[in-house]
Amino acid sequence: MHVTSSGETRVITAPFTGEPIAELPVSTPDDVHAAYAAARAAQREWAARPAAERARPFLLLHDAILDRRNEILDIVQDETGKARKHAFEEVLDVAGCALYYARRASRLLAPRARKGVFPVATRVSELRRPKGVVALISPWNYPLSLGVTDAVPALLAGNALVHKPDTQTAMSTLWTIDLLAELGMPRQIWQVVLGEPADIGDALLDGADYVAFTGSTRAGRKIAEEAAKRLVGCSLELGGKNPMLVLDDADLDRAVQGALRACFTNAGQLCLSVERLYVHASLFDAFAARLAGQAANLRLGAGRDWSADMGSLTSRRQLDAVSAYVDDAVAKGAAVLTGGRARPDVGPLFYEPTVLTGVTEEMRLCREETFGPVVALHPFTTDDEAVELANDTGYGLNASVWTSDTRRGRALAARINAGTVNVNEGYASAYASYDAPMGGMKASGLGRRHGAEGLLRYTESQTVASQASWLGFDAPAGMPYEKWAGVLATTLKTMRRLRLK
Repeated sequence: MHVTSSGETRVITAPFTGEPIAELPVSTPDDVHAAYAAARAAQREWAARPAAERARPFLLLHDAILDRRNEILDIVQDETGKARKHAFEEVLDVAGCALYYARRASRLLAPRARKGVFPVATRVSELRRPKGVVALISPWNYPLSLGVTDAVPALLAGNALVHKPDTQTAMSTLWTIDLLAELGMPRQIWQVVLGEPADIGDALLDGADYVAFTGSTRAGRKIAEEAAKRLVGCSLELGGKNPMLVLDDADLDRAVQGALRACFTNAGQLCLSVERLYVHASLFDAFAARLAGQAANLRLGAGRDWSADMGSLTSRRQLDAVSAYVDDAVAKGAAVLTGGRARPDVGPLFYEPTVLTGVTEEMRLCREETFGPVVALHPFTTDDEAVELANDTGYGLNASVWTSDTRRGRALAARINAGTVNVNEGYASAYASYDAPMGGMKASGLGRRHGAEGLLRYTESQTVASQASWLGFDAPAGMPYEKWAGVLATTLKTMRRLRLK
């Protein structure tokens, strides 16, 4: 077990059954300090390797994780309680993201020639240097995907990691580290610590040269404050209250099917999940009836086969929170079209897919992130009204627009204040396009994963400029500076006319 720990352990239970499935070591602040020391020692040799050499284990990871998918699918299901098809999305994400960065790291990290102040006489290069040791804090809801896809670009950039996955869902990270070690990755560059933020959070942040965090907005604000005190960078992918807009020309069947996946994948425990669904008034009644009917027929299941449409919530705390949000809304007048109750007959942490109407401002789930299988439906009459409703939130992570006119949908998408907007898809078309950045606006975070930004955030840019000995910035010997100023002014104007600047 590759966890830096002094010996204390914690028992992990399966959401499907409540039965123990593992006993994992937990860390102390001294353990965190030891993990940083080991990571720093390993990072120097790792960073000295060419980027192409660093990429080799991650190129191999693509096929290896797909070939051994049944092993990791079992682990992800055991620790999260999600349906197997939703666990498979995590496997696909790791394979695709690792391949994207492994193929592009050398080019993204290569020195780039920049224009100097004087052509020929000034030679300028932009270099990319690793931050050093990155603190990676990943959540419980997508432990394989979010634990690994943020780690891969950090390591490819030449950094080492001290990684704190959520203890409940750490086994998928540990399995992947073992797999990468088999593929040639030096084990010491990826250190793991486990424990509660109150116990090891300060030590984790104090040792970091950069912090990558995925989690709640509340926790993200605290991490940003601590990083700012030390003047180290951070990227924060935080919460969302994501809207889906169904326009008057949308294909009703496709939109309903898209909503089922956008709202109930991983039992709604997805930062990109749709929780606010705005439907044009002309389609509202038909859409609501179809969505409620199909949501009621989703198969809940607690097995390792592929039959379940939706799995369990991951923790008792999350089940209690979802129940409280729905109960509060119903008590204040919301109507339940389907769902609205826990399902202990299926497993201890199951909650039915829930569709509500009549959700108003005095209800907590109107604006707060529910993070469960719950969606509220609202009608609208014009595109302008739909955009206004979509933007009426403190969050800005993801959005979805459904229409038969793609040009109309893309134009409307550009008016929505969200880091990713999908047209005729709930979340996957933007998220899985690894060449494009993904992240949040407003209270949904800082920085971006994916794309060039997703790797370069883990680097410091350095400018190296060399000046020819025959042309300097001081006046030549014996020349009055006033005359030299005239020469420089004439030279600069000539360079502009010749488009040399």
